[in-house]
Amino acid sequence: MKLSVREIALCALFIALIAIGAFIRIPVGSDVYTLQFLFTLLAGLILGARLGAMCVAAYILMGLLGIPVFAAGGGLGYVLQPTFGYLIGFIVQAWIVGNLSRRNGRQTAFRRLFVINLIGLGIVYLIGITWFYLATNYILQTPLSLWAALFYCGLLQLPPDVFLCIGAAMLAERCQKAGVWL
Repeated sequence: MKLSVREIALCALFIALIAIGAFIRIPVGSDVYTLQFLFTLLAGLILGARLGAMCVAAYILMGLLGIPVFAAGGGLGYVLQPTFGYLIGFIVQAWIVGNLSRRNGRQTAFRRLFVINLIGLGIVYLIGITWFYLATNYILQTPLSLWAALFYCGLLQLPPDVFLCIGAAMLAERCQKAGVWL
């Protein structure tokens, strides 16, 4: 796979944005949210499926190699964390969002981008909540019902994540109009 200088620069930028997004903490009530999800959505939307997923995978590889780019540090042991499934979900989400945003030509309206982002959100939730439930119950051996996992990791997180889907659609539409769309 041969990449242009522009593609390499944009990939490096998104890897950095995803890493920085893990440390931008926004308190909402008793929860704290990061901007990781926003930047992984934008990676898929702006870079496309292949490069978007590659950037997210490179970010995760950096964290697993011990570089403290994850919200709670880094290292191979992070695979055992209940939140690791969300990171895997980000790769799949970037791939699918990138593919869906390129269907029917390169110009995509806000509404369509928002729906694509909601599909990406569903993917991240499916993989993330499943991993969270399994890791909590079987790795940490802390009993957690499926309904509790769905409530705390899904329903309570939904409003801020939908807001990020809106923001990503708005930013992607602007980047598309400005010509920053691979």
